[in-house]
Amino acid sequence: MVNEFDKLKAGKLLLASANMLESSFKRTVLVVCEHNERGSLAFILNRPMEFKVCEAVSGFEEVEERLHMGGPVEVDTVHFLHSRGDLIDGSLEILPGIFWGGDKNELSYLLNTGVMMPSEIRFFLGYAGWSAGQLEAEFEEGAWYTAEASKDIIFSDAYERMWGRTVRSKGGEYQIVANSPELPGLN
Repeated sequence: MVNEFDKLKAGKLLLASANMLESSFKRTVLVVCEHNERGSLAFILNRPMEFKVCEAVSGFEEVEERLHMGGPVEVDTVHFLHSRGDLIDGSLEILPGIFWGGDKNELSYLLNTGVMMPSEIRFFLGYAGWSAGQLEAEFEEGAWYTAEASKDIIFSDAYERMWGRTVRSKGGEYQIVANSPELPGLN
């Protein structure tokens, strides 16, 4: 496996390697929203929580979609990805057609009036963050891979299969990695 840190940028996927056993990131798929000389910020895509947005986020009482654990940093903050940057001021495009953040009051209004559908948004509690040099060191240790992101992956509900499918899509030796058991020592 090669160190793919140089390929990392906003809009890419970050895939936990099969060697990543730390529970917060084991077999996770994250979308990178910010990556620069100060560090990196991403959201875990395949860690849905048991409760719904309407149960945890004020102003979004009509949103029956599940809330997602974005990462272990600042878990008392709410973040969102969406596909309607044309309607929400302050949105940052992280890849074509996918936006991070923006005005939460506008978002609430657009959802409550039916202009936007809940399927166009993914809500997260917290985020995954790395300071300068930290993520690069983890890549050097073989903890992460990268992959191309897409709207289909970001808004997918196939949580259980997301990591395996995404790693497998890289081809070659990654197909073997994707099929490896979670705890090979128990075989």
